[in-house]
Amino acid sequence: MRRVIAIALAGASLGGCSSMSWDMFKSAPPTVQVQLESNPPGADATTSLGQGCKTPCSVSVPAPDAPFTVAFALPKYQPASVPVNVIKNPGDFTTPASVTTDPNPVLAELQPAAPPKPVRKPHRPKKPKPAATAAAPADAAPAAGSPFPDPNAGKR
Repeated sequence: MRRVIAIALAGASLGGCSSMSWDMFKSAPPTVQVQLESNPPGADATTSLGQGCKTPCSVSVPAPDAPFTVAFALPKYQPASVPVNVIKNPGDFTTPASVTTDPNPVLAELQPAAPPKPVRKPHRPKKPKPAATAAAPADAAPAAGSPFPDPNAGKR
């Protein structure tokens, strides 16, 4: 019976070892602190790596292997995108390796959006006035009820 218990305990302890991985000994990837600013402030800034905030702010991004972009958006302003380069310094015996970004801070100058063009109604041509069928003679009596006196009255 002791043998069965000993074998069961040994099997359980070895099973725990199989779930162990070498990943736990790896260091976390380095991160880079990137300052994001816009003029005017208050824009929504989002990196192509997924992090974002409202300017002015700072985000921590995992050090990428390639350049990335930061998109800025603010209502009533045209959106802007700024490319960011990643600079890796390998270090030596006296200095550790480091990762920086260029530019830092990342600044976007946002331009006001053009006001929307007014919607013009389609132009409808005016209806032509009906032409008089015959010209009235010069000595004809004015139309009844006209507020203007007849210039030809009393000249006969």
